[in-house]
Amino acid sequence: MTRGSDRATNESVRIATWNVNGIRARAVRLNEWLAERQPDIVCLQELKVAEAEFPHLELRAAGYHVVLVGQPSWNGVAVLSKERPELVMRELPGASTAGARFVVANVQGIEVASVYIPNGKTLLHADYKVKLDWLESLALHVEERARRGVDIPLFVGGDFNVCSTDLDSYGGARFDGHIFQTPEERSLLDRLRAAGLVDLYRSKYPETPGFSWWDYRAGSFHKNAGMRIDLLFASNELATRLRDVYVDRDFRKKGKSGSIPSDHAPVVADFD
Repeated sequence: MTRGSDRATNESVRIATWNVNGIRARAVRLNEWLAERQPDIVCLQELKVAEAEFPHLELRAAGYHVVLVGQPSWNGVAVLSKERPELVMRELPGASTAGARFVVANVQGIEVASVYIPNGKTLLHADYKVKLDWLESLALHVEERARRGVDIPLFVGGDFNVCSTDLDSYGGARFDGHIFQTPEERSLLDRLRAAGLVDLYRSKYPETPGFSWWDYRAGSFHKNAGMRIDLLFASNELATRLRDVYVDRDFRKKGKSGSIPSDHAPVVADFD
């Protein structure tokens, strides 16, 4: 993909999200991506390390400061930034029991939230209610922020584990009613939009699937049997400055060093 290799101009800001599926396993690939794409701000998910084990020194050497919430073996989210971020929140009100899934930092006058919504597993699993409760808490947080008239631009990036429409899933309407494609999950994402957040990719490309996740099995990536579950949302004022947004498929492939990819690709937005 050529767009990802073109660095944004000095007058723009590049913000991305990436579920790395284990930062220790993906350290080489992450550093390759940071060096090549030079994002200004990055939301990471599924760090799978305790905070004391996070590779702060390596990322600082690459030019990035970090705020994070870590957890051994599971979950974990971070905001990386070339400019030193100011921590705003480390916990989503009402959702703390679901693990390390939410962190917010103020960077360059933007509140940047990295989120990792629970998978839910199946509709009959207890985790499905946890997922709905977590999404409800996120919707309430964004709605309350809008009600208070907070004028700081908001960016929310992360792994939402929801396909907003049938276009966002290789299974299309055949998967409706299954996990990721239930009316309950979708209606909670609709509340984020109603509260003033814009789905950046879908606003720019209303008819293009834009898959960001592919199963490791059965050649799913090469068949493009994927899902668009890694989303970038922005408040209206920030969304009007959007230049382009894209899925960086090149970094779902094996790296030059032989580094193993995550099952997710980065999703990148460039703003004026």
